Amino acid sequence: MRRLLDILAPLLLVALLLAAWEGACRAFAVPTYFLPKPSEVWAALVDRWPVLLASAWETFLMAVSALAAASIVACALALQSALSRTFERAVRPLAVTLQVTPIVALAPLVTVWAGLDHARAAVVGLAAVVAFFPIFSGALTGLKAIDPDLERLFVLYGATPLQRLTKLSLPSATPFLLEGHKVGVGLAVVGAVVAEFVAGSGQTKGLAWRILEASNRLRIADMLAAVLVLGLLAVGLNALFAVLEKQALNRWRGRSR
Repeated sequence: MRRLLDILAPLLLVALLLAAWEGACRAFAVPTYFLPKPSEVWAALVDRWPVLLASAWETFLMAVSALAAASIVACALALQSALSRTFERAVRPLAVTLQVTPIVALAPLVTVWAGLDHARAAVVGLAAVVAFFPIFSGALTGLKAIDPDLERLFVLYGATPLQRLTKLSLPSATPFLLEGHKVGVGLAVVGAVVAEFVAGSGQTKGLAWRILEASNRLRIADMLAAVLVLGLLAVGLNALFAVLEKQALNRWRGRSR
C-alpha cells in the first residue's frame, strides 16, 4: 500500500498542476505564443512525435558517448592518482578547474578545434567535460577507501599488483564508482544539451536543436513538447542507472559478506 502511495502521490500532484495550468490559460485567455495550454503541448507532442523521437535518440547517443569517454579518462586518471600521490597533486587542481569552468566558455574553442563539419564531436567532447569530475572524484575516493587491514593481508600473502587491483581495489571502489556514474549520466545529458545550444550547427539535430528551432519560430507548444521529451529522457537514464546501481550493490554486498 505504501509503495502504491509513493507512486500515486507525484502523479496526482502533476495532474493537479496540469489542471491548474489548463484552467488558468483558459480563464485568462493567455495567447498560445506566450504560454500554450497543456492540451496544446500534448497535441504538438503527438504531431511531432517521430521528429522528437529521432532527436531524442540523437541526444541519447551523444550523452552516452560522452559518458563513456568521461568514464574511461576519469577512471584511468583516478587509478594513476591512487597509485601516486604526486600524480594526484598534479591532476586534482586541473580537474577541479575544469569542473568549475562554465561549458559555454569552452564551447567556442572546442567548436573551432573540432571544425564546423564535426559539430557532433564537439558536443560529445563538451558533454564529456561536464560528466568527468563526479566520475573521477568517485573513482579516486573509492580507490583510496581500501581497508588497510585487507591491504596488508594481500601483501602478506604475496598478491601481485594486478591481483590487488582486481580483487581488492576495484571491488572496494564499486559503490563510489556507481554513484559517480549515476551523477555523471545526468550531467552528460545536461552537457549535451548545453553544448548543442552553443556549439551545434544544425548537424546534430538533437533535442536542443529542436528547442532552438521552435523558439526561433515562436512555436512555444513545440518547444515545450521537446522539453518534455528531454525531461523524460533524463529521468529514464537516471532511473536505468539507479536500477543498475542497486543490482550491482546487491551483488557487491553479497560478495563482501
